[in-house]
Amino acid sequence: MAAGQSEQFIHKGSVLAAMRQAGAQPTFVWLSGFKSDMSGTKAQALAAWAEARGQAFLRFDYSGHGRSGGRFEEGTISRWLGDTLAVLDRLSTGPLVLVGSSMGGWLALLAARARAERVAGLLLIAPAADFTEKLMWASCSPEVRQEILERGRWERPSAYDSEPYVITRALIEDGRRHTIMDGPIPFPGPVRILQGGRDPDVPAAHVQALAALIQSPDLTLTLVEDGDHRLSRSQDLALLSQTADALAAQLR
Repeated sequence: MAAGQSEQFIHKGSVLAAMRQAGAQPTFVWLSGFKSDMSGTKAQALAAWAEARGQAFLRFDYSGHGRSGGRFEEGTISRWLGDTLAVLDRLSTGPLVLVGSSMGGWLALLAARARAERVAGLLLIAPAADFTEKLMWASCSPEVRQEILERGRWERPSAYDSEPYVITRALIEDGRRHTIMDGPIPFPGPVRILQGGRDPDVPAAHVQALAALIQSPDLTLTLVEDGDHRLSRSQDLALLSQTADALAAQLR
């Protein structure tokens, strides 16, 4: 793991854990996916990239994820967005590039809107904007929907974890408060999107629809034809580092 300073602070009753690396601005900030964390392959690859380049880098775990406290089942988009903004406000200064993977891509777009004066660029990897409604709820069978509504939770089998993902009614209903794909999404800085052509979780068509809504003067969507959702192969990580490198050079 790349060198960095461990950070912790309490937010909304949970200890949030982060790793901070000093370096040149803008600070690149890693936002993980749903039930993922800052020790994942892509996050560590970016940490190594930042260390080699001398770029400021910050990564953290949402409540209920990784090294942070709290229970995953109590998480919502509002809660994890609040965690994100608290980390940005407390552990970073100056301009930012938000690097969001899957759910982290949705949170990056929401955080860019909330901290418009600070977010200079976006690097989104299979961004799962509005996933609770458009990808999750939309694909649930009537029986699963009934279970979520009546029991308040459904244990969804996962291809990425031996334990099922607990999908709560609160997660679904709260997600509707943050949907962004119902109109234009203005962003004045550069946006880079990396998407796998064989992503079974966030289809390329979903990301292409999102890209069409983002109003940026400088947006590029790179489709990795044989890429999956994780985009964690060596060639995918090389593409991620190259994309980050170009953004850093452009925004320095």
